[in-house]
Amino acid sequence: MSIVKEFREFAVKGNVVDLAVGVIIGAAFGKIVGSLVADVVMPAIGLLMGGLDLSSLAITIGSATLQYGRFLQTCLDFLIIAWAIFLLIKLINRLKREEEQAALAPPPEKPREEALLEEIRDLLKK
Repeated sequence: MSIVKEFREFAVKGNVVDLAVGVIIGAAFGKIVGSLVADVVMPAIGLLMGGLDLSSLAITIGSATLQYGRFLQTCLDFLIIAWAIFLLIKLINRLKREEEQAALAPPPEKPREEALLEEIRDLLKK
């Protein structure tokens, strides 16, 4: 089997395509949540903390500037994005569980008249 043929089989598998779609959607979702954090959440937190902007926090030691505020901002962004993804996955899992429970539910019972008619039919066949 040639390497090109093997690669084509690998690339066309459903899991690889699903993964690619997940990465693309995840990147777009990350941008949305990043904008939410930068444009909505952080200004609100800054307002509550007296106008504090975390991204501008820095310490200068000699000729080096340690911008620890950007690090704190990135950590906070990560926590908010992780929380949003957690809630999304939790919702998806709950919907899947409800579908599985509906699929496992016993079929509804037949009306009594229908059951009696089937019983009569079976007796007549004998």
